[in-house]
Amino acid sequence: MPIKRDLRQYLLMLYCSLSAWAATAALPGIAGNDSVPSLAPMLEQVTPAVVNIATEGRTMVQQNQLYADPFFRRFFNVPGQVQQKTQSLGSGVIVDAKRGLILTNNHVIENAVQITVTLTDGRQLEAKLVGTDPETDVAVIRIPAENLMEVKPANSEALRVGDYVVAIGNPFGLGQTVTSGIVSALGRSGLGIEGYEDFIQTDASINPGNSGGALVNLRGELIGINTAIFSQSGGNIGIGFAIPINLATHVMEQLVANGEVDRGFVGIATQDLSPELAEALGVKNQGGAVVVNISQGSPAEQAGLLPGDVLVAINGDIVSGASDVRNKIGLLPVGASISFEIFREGKKQKLETKVSSRKAFTATAMVAPENQRLEGIKFGNLDSNSPYYGVIEGVQVSEIDQNSLAWRSGLRQGDVITSVNREPVASVESFFELLGQYDGPLLLRIVRGDSAAFLVIR
Repeated sequence: MPIKRDLRQYLLMLYCSLSAWAATAALPGIAGNDSVPSLAPMLEQVTPAVVNIATEGRTMVQQNQLYADPFFRRFFNVPGQVQQKTQSLGSGVIVDAKRGLILTNNHVIENAVQITVTLTDGRQLEAKLVGTDPETDVAVIRIPAENLMEVKPANSEALRVGDYVVAIGNPFGLGQTVTSGIVSALGRSGLGIEGYEDFIQTDASINPGNSGGALVNLRGELIGINTAIFSQSGGNIGIGFAIPINLATHVMEQLVANGEVDRGFVGIATQDLSPELAEALGVKNQGGAVVVNISQGSPAEQAGLLPGDVLVAINGDIVSGASDVRNKIGLLPVGASISFEIFREGKKQKLETKVSSRKAFTATAMVAPENQRLEGIKFGNLDSNSPYYGVIEGVQVSEIDQNSLAWRSGLRQGDVITSVNREPVASVESFFELLGQYDGPLLLRIVRGDSAAFLVIR
């Protein structure tokens, strides 16, 4: 019948189009003599580089408050502190066979005093911690570089939603397992899982023990480090998250070189753009973040940003809110160029600058020039790590000598000085200018914790 003939032609066309798509999408190769596509050839090359990590750690046991009393402890011969032995299982990926470097999650090796790596060939090796970055949940460990296999990284920036991916790890300590799926979303943030978030979301099962394992594409290239799942029951419901390999590699190289990560810094504090703020600022769009404070001498100030500016994009990527701004800036390498698209007085503008080193900027602690009343003290501007950043203006006491006059008067490290003799303080420079105007006693208003007070230094 004509209908059947038309159906056969349609199915033939569909088969041909699928065959053409399969070739361009680089589907898995053929296993053995079968004509069935399989992941096996790719996995045979990748799985030797995915390892099991077992850790042994120590944590402090929460005790009854009576144990904090020294007399109670002596009378009943109670030890001052009690430690509990902990164990955990996770996964890791050998990314540099020559140096023996393994990428994993910080939460896999956190508090570990002993780290044992088991390879797929059965070898068990003691690993040394190179460094960790809790804010991105990345950790690097090292094992002896002897007959190791590594996984080559891909460019995670080239990923697209819908790309096929494979997760490899060691869930529940059962041994190495493989799950497959697709990329469900990119650039996931605001989840509250880590301090800095830019996750790949996938429906490939990431179960307990898969943490730190590999997320690879169909060519066997590393595109991410499995790190977390979203679940109300603890089981996998098809929402897993992985750290993009570009980000993980950037963190790794800093940890290997310096033992720590130096965050990108431009010196702004922002808040979410609410409908009320948008109306008050004359901004029609509901997305973005409002600049509420600019650090003096910062790249943001040099670029020309002002409080009240509405950030709508950074480096061409749309800004969804204040946490998005923090992620986009904090994940950029020091020295990178950065562009801001802003609305100011109803007009759109574009400003550019370079990302500075947070460590270099915040480490600048200055001594008050020729002022005996403040000898032994170093002061610094508030930075975005401070809980007061963007909330109040002032200078922070970075260091203070316990033998100094100011210490005896009640000033302490961490105090924020907001005024001198009732004159407001906006920066270290303005603070020093005010000091030069007064020869008599100094009346300082300080903020400490949730309270404020006045101190007099004579």
